[in-house]
Amino acid sequence: MHELSLAIEIGRLAEEKLGASASRCVAVGVEVGTESGVEPSALEFCLEAVFSHPPWEGARPVLERPPGDIFQVTWFEIEDDDSPQD
Repeated sequence: MHELSLAIEIGRLAEEKLGASASRCVAVGVEVGTESGVEPSALEFCLEAVFSHPPWEGARPVLERPPGDIFQVTWFEIEDDDSPQD
């Protein structure tokens, strides 16, 4: 399954980029072009599976569908751990 390989690679690249912040990642934005050859619903399913395991637990994929053959990770949303202390 092509989409599973892509999802695993997105997880690996994001973990490499985010380092210790990966455990606080709550969303990952991915552009999946309409002519990229990637099935968005299959990729989303595979990303949800990848993001159900550490360090990603709770992260969600956010797919955008621009025209063309683009395929790229565009952003990460990191949970801010600066909550008020009592």
